Amino acid sequence: MTEATPYGDLTVVELADDPAGEATGKLLAIMGADVIKVELPEGAPGRRIGPAAAGARDGDPDASLHFWFYNVGKRSVVLDYRTADGMEWLRGLLQQADIVITGWRPAEWADLGISPAELRDGAPGLIVINLSPFGLDGPWADMVSSDLVGLALGGPLNSCGYDDHAIPPIRPGGDQGYQLAASFGHLGILLALIERQRTGRGELIDVAMHDCLSVSAELANPYWFYPRVLVHRQTCRHAQPTPTQPAVFATADDRYVYFALITTERKPWQSLVEWMESVGLAVDLTDSRYDDPEYRQANFAHIQQLVEVFFLLQRADDIYHEGQRRGLPVGVLNAPEDLPDDEHLTARNFFVPVDDDAPGGPHLYPGAPIRFSALAAPPLTRAPRLGEHTADVLRELT
Repeated sequence: MTEATPYGDLTVVELADDPAGEATGKLLAIMGADVIKVELPEGAPGRRIGPAAAGARDGDPDASLHFWFYNVGKRSVVLDYRTADGMEWLRGLLQQADIVITGWRPAEWADLGISPAELRDGAPGLIVINLSPFGLDGPWADMVSSDLVGLALGGPLNSCGYDDHAIPPIRPGGDQGYQLAASFGHLGILLALIERQRTGRGELIDVAMHDCLSVSAELANPYWFYPRVLVHRQTCRHAQPTPTQPAVFATADDRYVYFALITTERKPWQSLVEWMESVGLAVDLTDSRYDDPEYRQANFAHIQQLVEVFFLLQRADDIYHEGQRRGLPVGVLNAPEDLPDDEHLTARNFFVPVDDDAPGGPHLYPGAPIRFSALAAPPLTRAPRLGEHTADVLRELT
């Protein structure tokens, strides 16, 4: 008997071909939805983004690791919906779908000769979600964008970087702007599904990446909206109106830990001093003068130096586990390549093996980020080859 999955009864047509739409489709696919990725004959642009799998030939549309990441669990159909016949086939496909994911600007919709609302003709229960840079209306609606442009215009980029403001803001990696838009898009789909259960009607969901990012600039938003105070970016710390102390420390094994050195509160201060004293490195911190929070703050630079030496003599993982045992806010700065061996993620079976087309497989892929007590995560399948399921899907329509 097949176990029920969160979205196991949903059919999704994915027309979007940028990471925001593809990530939205991925969230649905890895939790059980049948996501049919409709591609033009040349394939989605992501198929041409490197790096490629080891041993792949130049220009292989099925070898992009970027595409693999965003499109696990989906099916691929090649359909030129720019033609009359292709659009007719697409309409037939949408008649059987619950959700369609698009990512076009108004001018691109006009070029296709169709509107988002018209996609629902004859399919009143269809949920159409359009994830675009600036939404379907407004003065910027037809402007092009990217993850970097979105992060810059939306505000988060200004809070990312280093203490030295001679260095310009630094873009966070991993398509964070697109990923955030996808999270908002997923939320919109859930709300539309709930509404459809009540009314039987679908919905047009208009998601602008710019909107999503404009309310996701962390402390910059409330500080400006209310006291009208600007925040300033800091190295590996939250942007704040006034500088805070450095919180990243080198360790004996050439790694780093993040440690919030709290001197204003008695309990974390005592825990830190007891820990340092247990290995003979508390030096003068046991002096009664340090019982006074103001004295500690006045001598913060000295305390910081002692903590730097304390951590430099220990391994990162040892610092993390002992610090956590003592109730202190400390964590290891993991690199992406560290995560597949992370004991916590491993214990939760977060990474799952997938038989992809790369040599030496199966390889570990991130699994579903949401777990349910009564629903199962489906087996994760590799990203589809270009047009791999065209015949199967078109046969299902006839």
